Amino acid sequence: MTTDEQAIARDLSGRVATLVDQNDLSDPAGFLGARFDAGLAWVHFPPGRGGLGLPQSFQAQVDAELAAAGAPGPAKGRNGIGLGMAAPTIAAFGTEEQQQKYLRPIFTSEHIYCQLFSEPGAGSDLAAVATRAVREGDGWTVNGQKVWTSGAQNAQMAILVARTDPTVSKHAGLTYFLCDMSDPGIDVRPLRQITGEAEFNEVFLTDVHIPDTDRLGDEGQGWRVATATLNNERVAIGGSAAARESGLIGPVAQAWREQPELRDPAMHDELLRLWVEAEVARLTGERLRQQLEAGQPGPEGSGLKLAFARLAQTISGFDIELHGEAGLRYDDWTMRRPDKVDFTGREPGYRYLRAKGNSIEGGTSEILRNVIAERVLGLPPEHRVDKDIAWKDLPR
Repeated sequence: MTTDEQAIARDLSGRVATLVDQNDLSDPAGFLGARFDAGLAWVHFPPGRGGLGLPQSFQAQVDAELAAAGAPGPAKGRNGIGLGMAAPTIAAFGTEEQQQKYLRPIFTSEHIYCQLFSEPGAGSDLAAVATRAVREGDGWTVNGQKVWTSGAQNAQMAILVARTDPTVSKHAGLTYFLCDMSDPGIDVRPLRQITGEAEFNEVFLTDVHIPDTDRLGDEGQGWRVATATLNNERVAIGGSAAARESGLIGPVAQAWREQPELRDPAMHDELLRLWVEAEVARLTGERLRQQLEAGQPGPEGSGLKLAFARLAQTISGFDIELHGEAGLRYDDWTMRRPDKVDFTGREPGYRYLRAKGNSIEGGTSEILRNVIAERVLGLPPEHRVDKDIAWKDLPR
């Protein structure tokens, strides 16, 4: 660490100590608001936007010192989309007014976000979205349907991609918006999953009004903004900071240690192989986060997300086999709409069923392989006959 970096680290420690001393740790919302105002929410964001304009690498120090002090942290479980996707996108593309208006409520979780991207006819091919936004006066009127929307039932805000110009190619005619979920034209309906729960929803938008001041980025630049959001999403899913034996490998390793009656030599060999793969993925994620400190995430996050999905499904399958008949038990099929998803806190049957969605949500594994092939490895792209055709002329 250079002399300048040591000085920054000392200054941050002083700021953290002052924040903890002057605020009530038992009031999470109040404390998080004070943390944002002190520039310790995202230290790499500009001053006045929750940051101090410092290198992103110093965020780990701030988070660790606050955790050691017993301070409440942001609600990543309830507001992962807001914190991991909306906030960095607003910071990168939002106007000064948008950043002032929206970043603080995201960090304090006064605004829970959902993601209105996928549609029944535009899941893996996001650029094919048909939801229309038509300019009317100083705003936009939006009509359409979205699907697989996590947490829409709890959301106050949404990030939304809609088609604003059907006369140009599908990638060129999109615009990105911030959408108020309290609009009376929004209808949220649950989608029950194989687990029995309904984390996801379908969302119908009927004459929803969005002021032009809530357009993020230029008109027609929605694909560019959405790509930045998706890159952040994939890093958040596959490359978030994690301790050793976090994730699905944790309960499996714990069961092996605590229940010797489950063990046999063949399963021991398989467990060690999965443990090593999980650790390699964790360390790869750590390396990627260090590389991303200088800017926005790129397509490399797709590789981590792909590895996360494959590992989760393989480990959860091993988990079922390890527990034998007991692994087939399922505690509760009650239809619930949970506030957050707990991948590891329930029994092996739940973990096995829930992992089936990991290769679909956040970008399907098939599409991510294309992203890796074309944008990371530089292989020739697939032939796309619809690339330069106006969206209105595409067969649907």
